Amino acid sequence: MIQDPQTWLYPPIEPYHSARLEVGDGHSLYFEECGNPGGKPVVFVHGGPGGGTSADDRRFFDPDLYRIILFHQRGAGNSTPAASLHENTTWKLVEDMEKLREHLGLHTWQVFGGSWGSTLSLAYAILHPPRVTELVLRGIFMIRKKEIDWFYQEGASSIFPDVWAQYRDHIPETERHDFVRAYYKRLTDPNEAVRLAAAIPWTTWEMATARLYTSPETLNSLVNPEFAIKFARIECHYFINRGFFEHENWILDNLDKIRKIPAVIVQGRYDVVCPATTAWDLHLAWPEAKFFMIPDAGHSSREPGISRALVAATDGFSWKKGQ
Repeated sequence: MIQDPQTWLYPPIEPYHSARLEVGDGHSLYFEECGNPGGKPVVFVHGGPGGGTSADDRRFFDPDLYRIILFHQRGAGNSTPAASLHENTTWKLVEDMEKLREHLGLHTWQVFGGSWGSTLSLAYAILHPPRVTELVLRGIFMIRKKEIDWFYQEGASSIFPDVWAQYRDHIPETERHDFVRAYYKRLTDPNEAVRLAAAIPWTTWEMATARLYTSPETLNSLVNPEFAIKFARIECHYFINRGFFEHENWILDNLDKIRKIPAVIVQGRYDVVCPATTAWDLHLAWPEAKFFMIPDAGHSSREPGISRALVAATDGFSWKKGQ
C-alpha cells in the first residue's frame, strides 16, 4: 500500500462495518472497523476527552495488514447522548473499551492513542495488560495539575498571547485565578446559550495551539458549535476532576504492570498543549519503551514528523514484520 510522502499516512479508506454498542448508564458508543477483517487488531483511542475521530485517523495503519477499530468515547463524536457528563469517567471508558473488545470477539489488540488518548491508553493497559499486544503513544498527557495549569492557567499563554486573550476575556477578572473552574461553571450552566458561548473560546484555544502553524481557514473548520460543545464540556469535566485518578502520579506509579509491553512514545518538541516534559518524565520512568522526540513538530498527529514516526511504529508492529 503506497503512502502519501507529504504526511506519511496511508491513503483514505472507508469503514467496512460501523455500528453502535450499548455500554450501560444510558450511553451508546459509535464504532467502526476498517482495513483487513483478518488483519492484526488495533484500536484507535482519540483525544480530548470529547474529541472524537476523523477519517484521517484511519490512515496511521496499513489497511492490508490491520483490522482498524475506531470508537467514540462517551458523549463524543457520534456517541449518544451527545456531550453527556453522566457516568463519564476514565474508569467507565476503560470498561467500555473492554466491552468493545469482547463484543468484537478479540482476545488482544494493539492500543494506539495520542494526547488524552495516551492517558486513556495507559490507564487501559495498566488495568488490562494481557489484552494489549503493543502501545503506540503520542503527545503524552498524564492529567497532572502542572500540565493543566500550564495550558489552561498560565504558561502556554506566553507563547500564544493573541489567542489566549479570547480565552481569558470570556471570564470576568474576579474568576481568572481558576480558569478551569470558571469555564466548568459556564459549560455546565442550564442555559444552552451560556454553554455554547463558553465552548467556543475554550475549543478555539486548543485548536489554535495544536500545530506549529494553523491557518485561519483550518481553525474555522475545526471550531464549530456541534463539536465545540462536546469537546469543551467533556474536557473541562475531566480536568476539574483530575481524570478521576486516585492521585496525579497514578500512571507513573503503576508502570511496572505494563513495563514488558512493547511500546513506542512519540513527542513533538514544540508541543504546547502537552509539553515535552511530560513525555520525558514517562520516558525516564519507562526506559523500556522506545522514545522519539520529533525536533520540528508541535502537538498534532498531522505534523509530518509525528505522522511519519507513528506510521513507522505501526508498520514495525504489524504481523507482516512481526512474524
